[in-house]
Parts: sequence; C-alpha cells; structure tokens
Amino acid sequence: MLILTCPYCGIDADETELAAGGQAHIKRETVGASDDAFEEYMFMRENPKGVHFERWRHANGCGKWFHAARCTMTLEVFGTYEAQTYEPPAEIRAAISAKRPGWSWGSFS
Repeated sequence: MLILTCPYCGIDADETELAAGGQAHIKRETVGASDDAFEEYMFMRENPKGVHFERWRHANGCGKWFHAARCTMTLEVFGTYEAQTYEPPAEIRAAISAKRPGWSWGSFS
C-alpha cells in the first residue's frame, strides 16, 4: 500500500485517504493558449518506469494539494513537499540521486 506523508499536517496517509492529481511540475495552459498547447497540457503526460513526480491531495485530511517523488516500479517514496514549489527540494533530489546514480533533475524540468 502506498503511504505518503502530508507536508502540511504531517500525517502519514495511506492511498485511501488521498486523491491522485497526475503529473507534477507541468505548465498549465489556460485562457488564450493555442489549441495545440492546450491539447499538450490535457493529454500528454509522462508515464515513466522509475522516478516520477506527482500531485496528491490529502482528501480525507487537511484537504491540501502536495507533491510526491516516488518510483513507479517499487512504490518507494523519496519524499513529499508543498505544491507551491517549482522543483523538488534539494534533500529529495539528493535522496533520489543516492539511490539512482546518474539521475538528474535536469531531465525532468
């Protein structure tokens, strides 16, 4: 079972308390975007085998959105952090790099 720590209220919540929100750190297209840009935003998502950054909502808790870094193959969680950040904190990037030599944030941004 997937367990994530909410960075806002500090509770370790299992997946039944959470709502998945898709890929994190993508540019959200809004009013005035071209059809191609909006199509890219709506339908084109990464589905990696390995490290992935996702949006989650603590639905049955504080209700806030947050980001999680995890491995899609093993469900290993590298950490969670507030949704208002533009990139994962240094300690999470370091934890991923320690377990996945050669990994870099630059390939995701």
